Amino acid sequence: MFKNKILLITGGTGSFGNAVLKRFLTSDIKEIRIFSRDEKKQDDMRKKYNDKKLKFYLGDVRDENSIAAAMRGVDYVFHAAALKQVPSCEFHPMQAVRTNVLGTENVLNGAIAAGVKRVVCLSTDKAVYPINAMGISKAMMEKVMVAASRNLEGTETVICGTRYGNVMASRGSVIPLFIQQIQQGKPITITEPTMTRFMMTLADAVDLVLYAFKHGNNGDIFVQKAPAATVETLAKALFELMNKPQHKIDIIGSRHGEKLYESLLGKEERACAEDMGDYFRIPADARDLNYAKFVEQGEQRLTQALCGEEYNSHNTHRLDVDGMKKLLLKLDFMQKISLGEHADPEE
Repeated sequence: MFKNKILLITGGTGSFGNAVLKRFLTSDIKEIRIFSRDEKKQDDMRKKYNDKKLKFYLGDVRDENSIAAAMRGVDYVFHAAALKQVPSCEFHPMQAVRTNVLGTENVLNGAIAAGVKRVVCLSTDKAVYPINAMGISKAMMEKVMVAASRNLEGTETVICGTRYGNVMASRGSVIPLFIQQIQQGKPITITEPTMTRFMMTLADAVDLVLYAFKHGNNGDIFVQKAPAATVETLAKALFELMNKPQHKIDIIGSRHGEKLYESLLGKEERACAEDMGDYFRIPADARDLNYAKFVEQGEQRLTQALCGEEYNSHNTHRLDVDGMKKLLLKLDFMQKISLGEHADPEE
């Protein structure tokens, strides 16, 4: 499907963009466009990959003109641009709105205007029952995506989304921090040892997006079934792999906006989700804008959902220390670190 096609990745200088490049640059894709606002990261990528298929577009999803320029001639879009850090979004919620919500609207409008064939929007488990500004803005991003997908009759464009949990060793995640603290001989800082988080690799994240790309209908959101682990289990697995079994842990208490566990499917969504084996597909609510169908007519399945169970990091498959170690060793840098070699988790 990608042969001789042009792919645009918004926020393409991030961890996800780099993972896509590793997967696609050796394929028969015609061109990959990296759209981001960070000229330094773009220059680093240009030098690192040195590939004629790679084109760079400097801009911001908040600026619809810069998006329109990057969209010309594009076949497919992976929309990964976002503000993702919980603390920064909490202190600056309108910045999260401008990038995650309004920026997504700009991307989708630009894609539709340019006749892009498929758009996949990337979301997060924090969008399910959100309690912090980042999660709320991503939940609204999903609503914007689904709403835009309603009005595409007569166009070539298909818009769908993905939602995933903790991507191990992505920029700003806890694993690089833990590794740095261990290497520097400092206690690792854990907010609450019993917190659980979904665990998946960047390769898993790319697989999920490609699955959505191939199977998605307008408004669909896809979720990959994933194992989870407590933060304490993750720490112990790192200690053992780095040969520091007695390393000290400081428990600092939960931060504002943190949950004890994360959810990938709410109860209401799980009631209507389609189990596709390794993935769940959440179809869009296909009702039209006849408001009576929303406020005057109910659905039995929604009543059943009230008594159902969400899909979260507490009730999914739970990894023990050995299982967590096996998953960590899927990461190239972790294999090197476990052998005593130097490796940068965020490269």
